[in-house]
Amino acid sequence: MQFTVITPNLNYGRYIGECLSSVAAQKGVTLEHLVIDGGSTDESADVVSGFPDAEWTQEPDKGMSDAINKGFARAKGDWVMWLNADDRLKSGALAEVAKFVAKHPEADVVYGAFDFMAENGNFIRRVKLFAWSPFTSIHHCCYVPSTACFIRRSSVIAEGFRLRDDFRYVMDGEFYARLDAAGKIFRYLPVALAEFRLHPGNLSLSTKFDSRDMDEALKGERQHVESRAIRRVFGITLTADPYLNGLTDGILYLIARGLKMIRKAFAPHLRTPREQVSSARNGSETGNPHKES
Repeated sequence: MQFTVITPNLNYGRYIGECLSSVAAQKGVTLEHLVIDGGSTDESADVVSGFPDAEWTQEPDKGMSDAINKGFARAKGDWVMWLNADDRLKSGALAEVAKFVAKHPEADVVYGAFDFMAENGNFIRRVKLFAWSPFTSIHHCCYVPSTACFIRRSSVIAEGFRLRDDFRYVMDGEFYARLDAAGKIFRYLPVALAEFRLHPGNLSLSTKFDSRDMDEALKGERQHVESRAIRRVFGITLTADPYLNGLTDGILYLIARGLKMIRKAFAPHLRTPREQVSSARNGSETGNPHKES
């Protein structure tokens, strides 16, 4: 079994070394790491040159989705993921996924949980997830973390599924909704597999939705438009009137949010890959020292 990790990058040289190190440290698996750079002018190229197993490609693209799609086209692994240049895989993550997918041959998409980390890489909190729910993903939020999500190449990428490169904010949510509509099977691995870095450059987290500045307002509305389009195509729409749909969207959002809280409360306990190894060795479940949310 082979993995392909795709890292889209544009001027994230200050973070990408940690990303590359976390991939290079994976043990017990065969992998390729494709770094698709859109034309960085910072130290990115120099940093990547220090990792001979990472394959560097630099060429103009139409944004992150386009860069990831280029990686999809070149991927040779049985399972493919994209890991943003500012994020990290946890030690032993790929080995855990390999064991899990061997037990779930029906799965087309496998995802795990993740940690939020600060800009300096320090732990903030662990995010507990739950089994796939298209209703929650479409009507509340895309909760499947792309940084801890693995896609079977033979049944998804080889069939021509790609990210929409006209989506800038919720490209993963649209992708997952489309895969679900096509009958692809999602499976949840209750292990913290990756770390998502919070910093001012996060595209989806930097929008000030309550701003009175026109540029910020337009940015926020464009982000909402992508989510509304996903709901119109894949979710529940009761009327052709866009304003009445806004009302029903709010009601469905609250229902989906409540169901999310219930599902999280009853979801399996989370462990890290290292805790999984310890548990198997000791024959008992190891406690999680991190706070889950």
